Amino acid sequence: MKFSIALSAIGLSMAALTLFATEPKSSDDKSKKEVKKFIDPANMDFSVKPGDDFAQYANGIWVKNNPIPAKETRWGSFYELRDFNINAVKTILNNAAAKTNAPAGSPERRVGDFYKAAMDSITIEKLGYNPIKADLAKIDALKSTNDIIHAIATLRTQGIASPVFGFYIGQDRKNPQLMVAQLSQGGTTLPDRDYYLKDDARSVKIRDAYNQYVQKLFTLTGSSVEEAKKHAATIFNLEKSFAAAQMSRLEMRDPYKTYNKFAVADFSKTTPNLNWKNLLAKMKVQGEDTILVSNPKFFKSADSLLTQTAVADLKTYLKWNIIKNAASHLSSDFVKANFEYSRVLSGQKVQTPRWQRMSSLTDGTIGDLLGQLYVQQHFKPEAKARMKELVNNLSIAFEKRIKALDWMSEETKVKALDKLHAFTPKIGYTDKWETYDGLVIKPNTHFQNVRNSGEWAYNKMISRLGKPVDKTQWGMTPPTVNAYYSPVMNEIVFPAGILQFPFFDPNADDAINYGGIGAVIGHEMSHGFDDSGSQYDKDGALRNWWTADDLARFKAKSADLVQQYNNYKVLDTIPVNGKLTLGENIGDLGGLNIAYEAFKMTEQGKSNTKIDGFTPDQRFFLSWAQVWRGSSLPETAAQLIIVDTHSPNEFRTIGPVVNMDAWYTAFDVKPGDKLYKAPENRIKIW
Repeated sequence: MKFSIALSAIGLSMAALTLFATEPKSSDDKSKKEVKKFIDPANMDFSVKPGDDFAQYANGIWVKNNPIPAKETRWGSFYELRDFNINAVKTILNNAAAKTNAPAGSPERRVGDFYKAAMDSITIEKLGYNPIKADLAKIDALKSTNDIIHAIATLRTQGIASPVFGFYIGQDRKNPQLMVAQLSQGGTTLPDRDYYLKDDARSVKIRDAYNQYVQKLFTLTGSSVEEAKKHAATIFNLEKSFAAAQMSRLEMRDPYKTYNKFAVADFSKTTPNLNWKNLLAKMKVQGEDTILVSNPKFFKSADSLLTQTAVADLKTYLKWNIIKNAASHLSSDFVKANFEYSRVLSGQKVQTPRWQRMSSLTDGTIGDLLGQLYVQQHFKPEAKARMKELVNNLSIAFEKRIKALDWMSEETKVKALDKLHAFTPKIGYTDKWETYDGLVIKPNTHFQNVRNSGEWAYNKMISRLGKPVDKTQWGMTPPTVNAYYSPVMNEIVFPAGILQFPFFDPNADDAINYGGIGAVIGHEMSHGFDDSGSQYDKDGALRNWWTADDLARFKAKSADLVQQYNNYKVLDTIPVNGKLTLGENIGDLGGLNIAYEAFKMTEQGKSNTKIDGFTPDQRFFLSWAQVWRGSSLPETAAQLIIVDTHSPNEFRTIGPVVNMDAWYTAFDVKPGDKLYKAPENRIKIW
């Protein structure tokens, strides 16, 4: 997956220049102007031994002095950089919106028009919920279950809503050169199925907030209080039934369990009331004879639910899907209700400013237009060149480590190296910008712009059927502070947004860059060999390339890592889910080891010259730690344990290092220190 903070994403990548980096510049040189401290001792808590709590030692004072802003739910290095980037985007958008002479159809004009309409709160306020009245009226006019099923199919084609199930066009995991229609479980609103099915205090509190949210939005669209209460009960009961039919997040991580290919006619036999040939045609898919389904049992249950539920209740459910998807784009009473619900989930104190929400919306909707303007100002060619060098060095280091593995046979090593050598790195931004031809954007119709964008994106997705896989396509926009690995593309991708300090600085010494972006690159590379990615071959196909003995040894080592992370707890009581986070934890452990191996090939890595009082190895590990410095609101921390495949930041800081001999040496960690693990218990995978 991706290597991120909450998304499945910090996926990373690179290409090639030279093997060795330049000599590090020492900030102890008093003859020069003051040099930026890439490791600032003022951020560190020296009252704590690194072997007792490395996260506190490396970042304790910084965390103390940098509380979570009221408009945020988490704060740390990622979020500082995201804040910097969103402000950079804001400047670009304000300038574009204010420019009256930008040529029609130019990226600047289209981006400016989209943002101008999004910021026109006066017009949006006047409209209230008028933009969706016609949609709701169409639902009122439905008469039968067949009408409902037709609407479930067609609402998504218009960018309105995607009720009951997910649908997309993507690569066939066993034949990744093919683009195929795929169905996934859905039907729910709460962040995870567990919130419907568990009765712990937190789940009950969230359900209560959700109930109030549903009632509020229905009253805002004309329902009486009593009607709204009934609607909320109807919706929750139906969504709970969908939730009960869903696989858990952990089950969904199994690429074989979620790979179920059917002939369309055969799949229709499993859902007597859902004729998929007809439904696919309504969803603009023509001529496809097969379909991939992530969870066939879900669709059997959904088929029964749709026929056993009263038409009036299904109409209420469809209306809810329309209203909730539109709420954040309607007048302020809808937006406020949306926030009041979300704050119970996250603990966020005040709403994110409108300019920030609309900047993010612009980036997420027409990211390739905005991205062109962003990289012109914020991505330098020398950064890309340096990244290519780092990627190349990481690849060399990873190859070296694979060849030296004591638990893998030569037969499997050949296949592993073939996969490593087939990685495609993408750095900065796409080589082929999306033009959004046919997408109508006007400077005074915010809701319609959003609706047009949804419909355009759906049609663009459908157009990929029957065409070669577009390997120039990116899954993230240039300003994104994240990275990812795609198993079916076998590519590692690093947007321009993450190629900044503390991850990367072209003027930093190698210890900083290898401990920061180097470990991110290694993390993404390791995703190709984690518990999920390792099941795909060099061509991106879901196909076993392991010997049985090697696979058994890999699973045993992975089980040890699961147990390590199971022992970590957030808020003193909630354990990390070591199985759910296994892929990311393998990514962190492998990535940091590969980055360290590459760092030791540099001149600084071979030396013992101190900078600001720290040895090269200490700076390497401190750079890793400061990437993960930060904190989360209690509500957010509790939610992320359920929904996020990444471990909490403090455990990302310490989890890999306690398995690395070099960390023990660098900080003189000894038996008796709280984080100490005996050498024979240190987990070594990649």
